[in-house]
Amino acid sequence: MNLLTLENISKSYSEKVLLKEVSLGINDKDKIGIIGINGAGKSTFLKIISGREEFFDGKRVAGKNVKIEYLSQNEKVEEDCTVLEQIFKSDSEEMKILLEYESLLDEINNGNNEKQDRLINLQSKIDSLNLWELETSAKNILTKLGIVNYNQKMRELSGGQRKRVFLAAALIKPCDLLILDEPTNHLDYKSIEWLEEYLNSRSGALVMITHDRYFLDRVVNKIVELDRGNLFTYEGNYSKYLTKKVERIELEKTLETKRQSLIRTELKWIKRGAKARSTKQKARIQRFNELVSKEYTEYNTDIEINYVGSRLGKKILEIYNLNKRFDQKILISDFSYIFTKEDRIGIVGDNGVGKSTFLNIIEGIEEFDSGNIEIGETVKIGAFSQEGKELNNNLRVIDFVKEGGEYIPTNDGTKISASTLCERFLFDSTMQYSLIEKLSGGEKRRLQLLRVLMENPNFLILDEPTNDLDIETLKILENFIDEYNGVVLVVSHDRYFLDRICNKIFNFKGNGEIKIYHGNYSDYIYNKEENEIEKVNNTVKKEKPKQKGEKAPKFSFNEKKEFEEIDDVISKLEDKLANLDIEIEKNSTNYSKLQELVQSKEELELLILEKYERQEYLLSIAKAIEEWKRNK
Repeated sequence: MNLLTLENISKSYSEKVLLKEVSLGINDKDKIGIIGINGAGKSTFLKIISGREEFFDGKRVAGKNVKIEYLSQNEKVEEDCTVLEQIFKSDSEEMKILLEYESLLDEINNGNNEKQDRLINLQSKIDSLNLWELETSAKNILTKLGIVNYNQKMRELSGGQRKRVFLAAALIKPCDLLILDEPTNHLDYKSIEWLEEYLNSRSGALVMITHDRYFLDRVVNKIVELDRGNLFTYEGNYSKYLTKKVERIELEKTLETKRQSLIRTELKWIKRGAKARSTKQKARIQRFNELVSKEYTEYNTDIEINYVGSRLGKKILEIYNLNKRFDQKILISDFSYIFTKEDRIGIVGDNGVGKSTFLNIIEGIEEFDSGNIEIGETVKIGAFSQEGKELNNNLRVIDFVKEGGEYIPTNDGTKISASTLCERFLFDSTMQYSLIEKLSGGEKRRLQLLRVLMENPNFLILDEPTNDLDIETLKILENFIDEYNGVVLVVSHDRYFLDRICNKIFNFKGNGEIKIYHGNYSDYIYNKEENEIEKVNNTVKKEKPKQKGEKAPKFSFNEKKEFEEIDDVISKLEDKLANLDIEIEKNSTNYSKLQELVQSKEELELLILEKYERQEYLLSIAKAIEEWKRNK
């Protein structure tokens, strides 16, 4: 069923054309990924789809009663709202009821008891509309996204935490079409994998922008590419898009060859003195003019930068017994490592475990508590942080880049000028002489990266480089790193990027522990899972004397008993939760009793979540036992 149609939409800002008569139909089963370079108009296109952006020409037709939920990259924060109050801010009647309920609870908890009658009325409405499940669902989604204090004020949250709250708000609201602008930014790996599963199981249409190529592969069934004002649609996921785009480019090249041949033939006829006397001659001259005026886009699908970088000496950077705390939290504990020039290291771990702090220590902009760091004399560090270098909007693009250097050396002994490197990073000659203030947010990030590379470092530090960079820029950066003769140290949640460039992974496990894995991200995941299975096997107690041969994984006595009973335990807890809902409904006019019941319900919901996690652990042991039996 069609939900929304765009017909011949055109949009431009001053002299920059973003959309040229583009059309798109969105059906209820579509899961669409929007891709294109920074500044191509992706976010503007999403706003047009959502109905929040005007356009110059064309038509937007939405189905009757189609509900659209849109998550931008810059949602408005209500600083004094709690997390749940922010979640429930919406135009829908259901969300308004839940918002008022949460706001009244907050007031009453702060000593204002004058509105208890209104609270009781709201509780009755929530009961009649069955909205308690919506509130529970909101809390579950927040928990999965790493937000566990639902009553915390929004002003107390970090930028990344706020992004996750807004994502949860978009996911919880019922809609026919969900529109997400960069939903994976500021999510850790567990949250990204959960979001993949959630979106795959969700009914309704989805349109989103993301640079996460694995995410696109696993979630979408259609790719829409914006390229120089044009829109190209490909059925299938990201992998299928890559194949089909190559086919399209090859076809366009073939057609262009034929066009050039036809132009040469027609040009000879024109030069012989053709006159537009007859209707046929007029039509032929008109066709010739159309052939000549037709635009052809040249695609450079394999950009190589044979960058040599500054020379590295034998001694690069050596860390001995490094320790770092933040307040009472241990971030790094007794860590030692000696870098080599072949290192391409990806840093992974949950949010808040010290990854960016580690980069800051290496860069020399943050102190450590104890230990020693020795840096070789030839080491030149270049750092691309999440904040980036400060930009002077009155500078031209090329002038800002040249502040880093006029050229960089290549492996073949030649030099790449600042202007040439700009072109290879998708700043054409016109854009190079534009003021920085005219660039989009993503283009500014690309410019900041380019400036760091232009400084010719031999130890490259990248902190979340894939946030706000488009896929084409990531490909160019990956090719750059392929030819780079220096150390790369990168924090990223982009699994594809880490697979593509890394040969070693530092896993920040929390409480100061850092474990080193050899290989890329996929190797790390495989080895981590193998280690976990081995750990399970090694901790299983034996009821009988050990025999010769391979040790079999096995439940302990208590684990076996727990595994047999856990389904019933969860079922009984869920029955208890259902009874609590009944009690809450019965005591809707007894405020003190109601508060006690609601608190019990929240505690019970957390206990059920813990039991489900314990069930997953026991199932992993059972799986290991079955695999051992099959392989015996």
